[in-house]
Amino acid sequence: MQKNNQKELETYWSKRYIDESTGWDLGRVSDPIRCYIDQLKNKDIKILVPGAGNAYEAEYLYKSGFNNTYIIDISELPLKNFKDRVPDFPDNQILHGDFFNLDDTFDLIIEQTFMCSFPPIDNNREMYAKKMHELLKPKGKLVGLWFNMPLSGDNFTNRPFGGTKQEYSSLFSKYFEAKTFEEAYNSVSDRAGQELFGVFEKK
Repeated sequence: MQKNNQKELETYWSKRYIDESTGWDLGRVSDPIRCYIDQLKNKDIKILVPGAGNAYEAEYLYKSGFNNTYIIDISELPLKNFKDRVPDFPDNQILHGDFFNLDDTFDLIIEQTFMCSFPPIDNNREMYAKKMHELLKPKGKLVGLWFNMPLSGDNFTNRPFGGTKQEYSSLFSKYFEAKTFEEAYNSVSDRAGQELFGVFEKK
């Protein structure tokens, strides 16, 4: 991503935090992701939470003993919020920058309202899927929630940008094998029926 564009995006997202225009933010880890984390056995795996925002997922992971957890966000403001809440989280695992410029590999990537932040043009979504694949180790997993909302009307111009199970499946099938991809049964009440929970393994 070009530096000028990156700076514009950083300014945009920082303003959203300053204005407290953060409707995607639950203020805690979501139940579907918490339940998935709770069944993980190996606490040595390397985990990334991209577009982490206030990073409640990373906070839950870290406090649950997953010390090899990394977060990245294009805005520095939520990263500072996170560090204030979790002061002992390693500084070198808090990454301020563009997800698409990240050069590393992980065993697990946690998706929580990240894809829905990109304008839903095919190129953006293809870049997202390809980069997720690139960042995962062999047999690594992409796990998380995707908004189950067909694109129409304002949903083409206003975040969060959703999609359908069929659209996501078509995109991810090039790079991943779906282990599970179904409507989340334990979403918060105001998102009930609007979230898909998925576990995708790198091909």
